[in-house]
Amino acid sequence: MSTETARVADAEVELAITGMTCASCAMRIERKLNKLDGVTATVNYATEKAKVSYPSDIEPGLLIEQVEAAGYAAALPAAEKEEAVADETDPTAPLRQRLIGSAVLSVPVILLAMVPALQFTYWQWISLTLAAPVLVWAAWPFHKAAWANLRHGAATMDTLISMGTLAAFLWSLYALLFGTAGTPGMTHPFELTVQRMAGDGNIYLEVAAGVTTFILAGRYFEARSKRRAGAALRALLELGAKDVAVLRDGKEIRVPIGELAVGEEFVVRPGEKIATDGVITEGASAVDASMLTGESVPVEVVPGDTVAGATVNAGGRLVVRATRVGADTQLAQMAKLVEAAQTGKAQVQRLADRVSAVFVPIVIALAVGTLMFWLGTGGSVAAAFTAAVAVLIIACPCALGLATPTALLVGTGRGAQLGILIKGPEVLESTRAVDTVVLDKTGTVTTGQMSLVAVHVADGVDEETTLRLAGALENASEHPIAQAIARAARERTGELPAVEEFASLEGLGVQGIVDGSAVLVGRNALLEQWSHHLTPELAKAKAAEEQLGRTAVVVGWDGEARAVLVVADTVKPSSAEAISRLRELGLTPVLLTGDNEAVARAVAAEVGIGTVIAEVLPKDKVDVVKRLQGEGKVVAMVGDGVNDAAALAQADLGLAMGTGTDVAIEAGDLTLVRGDLRAAVDAIRLSRRTLRTIKGNLFWAFAYNVGALPLAAAGLLNPMIAGAAMAFSSVFVVFNSLRLRGFRGITA
Repeated sequence: MSTETARVADAEVELAITGMTCASCAMRIERKLNKLDGVTATVNYATEKAKVSYPSDIEPGLLIEQVEAAGYAAALPAAEKEEAVADETDPTAPLRQRLIGSAVLSVPVILLAMVPALQFTYWQWISLTLAAPVLVWAAWPFHKAAWANLRHGAATMDTLISMGTLAAFLWSLYALLFGTAGTPGMTHPFELTVQRMAGDGNIYLEVAAGVTTFILAGRYFEARSKRRAGAALRALLELGAKDVAVLRDGKEIRVPIGELAVGEEFVVRPGEKIATDGVITEGASAVDASMLTGESVPVEVVPGDTVAGATVNAGGRLVVRATRVGADTQLAQMAKLVEAAQTGKAQVQRLADRVSAVFVPIVIALAVGTLMFWLGTGGSVAAAFTAAVAVLIIACPCALGLATPTALLVGTGRGAQLGILIKGPEVLESTRAVDTVVLDKTGTVTTGQMSLVAVHVADGVDEETTLRLAGALENASEHPIAQAIARAARERTGELPAVEEFASLEGLGVQGIVDGSAVLVGRNALLEQWSHHLTPELAKAKAAEEQLGRTAVVVGWDGEARAVLVVADTVKPSSAEAISRLRELGLTPVLLTGDNEAVARAVAAEVGIGTVIAEVLPKDKVDVVKRLQGEGKVVAMVGDGVNDAAALAQADLGLAMGTGTDVAIEAGDLTLVRGDLRAAVDAIRLSRRTLRTIKGNLFWAFAYNVGALPLAAAGLLNPMIAGAAMAFSSVFVVFNSLRLRGFRGITA
């Protein structure tokens, strides 16, 4: 009973894992950790982190020991300074060096083996000299991983690559030193004959070197995309202000943000970012908090109101007292949400790894069985080894190594031409099963910019005159709503007249003299102070617009209220078509926004979305995605703001609008360079097509292996037939992948 009580209080730790080479490694570590009583672990191959919940009576050191017992290394979270130093080094650099070295050395080896005309005297020894560094140095990560897997009784793609390349190399070495392959003038004639033979006159160095290069290329491109996984957190934290004007002894002193303490007051000028979370003590302004809350209309703030760090002061000078700094701020909490969502993301196992877990043991058993059969039936030792090694060589995944990288390369290249950036092969698997698409409103379905959408005027009042007078007055204001009215007025009436005696009234509006008329623009309360009362028709129009969640601004001059101007965030022209196309792909659209219910429902009705979830904070967005996933739905999320970053990371598929913030782009799996929502439709279509191509490539690559294995076991595999078949298999995979270049987007 006491043990159970002790295990109720769970602790959490995030371990940094090293040594993983594929998704199945992550699964193995996860299984090993979860075997401990009371431990729940989620290992993310992309971020190389393990999120572990464990009972308080277990020491974190035991978790590290468990990971090491699985054949990998783990470490507790490093200090922030240490992490910053580590971030400066490029982890893909060693892999890139191996790839370049391998490619330079392998090309001559492949050409010499495949083109008999190039086979000069002693060419085979030159091939050995060039291939040896490839097999020993460039392929070292595969051999190391295969050895680690072998020690723990597991088999992955690394095992197959290591065994196949080593078998090809060692047999070639045997044939050169003890067989007839090393004799001067030996050539590989292009003979397509099927016959039993000893095989000690043939070398397979091109197979060993070529496979190593192809697989290294695939691993390098994968590692490059994997490295971006942590960039969302860096980009998010970089959004905050770097320095701040602190009030000390009545003077403004600019200091780095890290020196700001809770309780200190700091100044925020118009257009500046608010340095940290706090309470306003002086001044009034409009604060653009859209990136944190999704609310498209700037929020009016006065003394006593709270503000969040990294939001933008759009109006007057503010003095703010800091209430939270550093890791306690709303921005830092959002960074934690993004990291938690990334770490807890559902693992997508690579198809090649899943198949190889079964395929590798079968190949090894078949090779051993072939050797024993030949020896048992009185065959020569050379012939028995030839057949056994042929089994390993033919099973070596040459086309398999090309299957994913080539399709991904062509698919991502075509995507880039269409303004779609795909981050990695894992992303493609998510698109296949997606059935629900959650859409952020501001900046995704709508433009994210305030615009004048309607003008209601009293009887006998000219619309152009209204815009000219109101626009001139609003042009002198920095408020985003005022700027929307001024912009529309300039577009419709041309140059705006000058303003005299301009005054901005906190929380009410503006006033001044334009063309000799005393003009008021702002809230109804401002006009009523001057006994300007709305006519029943204007009052009704204002109420109807506000019912839709729009912002209504009242205009009056020369003693009367004469018009109501309506400002709102407008729907993008392409959004309705995009929603229709998403439905055609079998997806159910859901509108998710921090904006108010009325605005959200009006937008949803305009574009054809049935389900609306409004007035949600960033944390709630993550919870909504989790809830949908809990209901068995596979969720895609489309967003553009900081407030969407955590939800983009949590979703099974995150699509970030490239017109949005860097944080959202880094947190998403797919980036849509254009601000057009139809690009999301193209992204899902292209991803599904690329995934089908990869699967087709993998099928034919394995079919080639499986079909040729019986011939190899029977000792009937001529090396030239094997080479030609392997080359054809690789060429087929490449040409199949190139078909993706013909993909056409709906906006193309």
